[in-house]
Amino acid sequence: MSLTDRINDDIKKAMLAREKDKLEALRAVKSALLLAMTSEGGGEITEDTEIKMLQKLVKQRREAADIYAGQNRADLADVEKFQAEVISTYLPSQLSADELRTIISQIISSTGASGIKDMGKVMGTASQQLAGKADNKTVSLIVKELLGL
Repeated sequence: MSLTDRINDDIKKAMLAREKDKLEALRAVKSALLLAMTSEGGGEITEDTEIKMLQKLVKQRREAADIYAGQNRADLADVEKFQAEVISTYLPSQLSADELRTIISQIISSTGASGIKDMGKVMGTASQQLAGKADNKTVSLIVKELLGL
């Protein structure tokens, strides 16, 4: 079942259950999917594009929640956090820090990286291998740690 079909089914279920907050998050995902499909021209988008789009939506919600929390607007921050959680259920499961360290160590040894000057090379390879499985910010922190910074 494609992501679009899953979202549509979940929208119907949320409407029947009268889950207003969940419905709002699902409609945002559907809107982003439709925009991506029309911008691609063909109507179909790849799974990688879907994952990147979902990650972007989750990141936007979390950043908005942080901003609202900083302005003492807990009511709005809670809404954004809830939407981020709903959207993140459609992402593949994230790797743990230990699993990331193992994979990044292998990437460092295969690329022959030895210091900060090689970080871009390691990050490029890691971003491709870990797309959708880990947040780039976390990957960056682990790469810096393993390269001895």
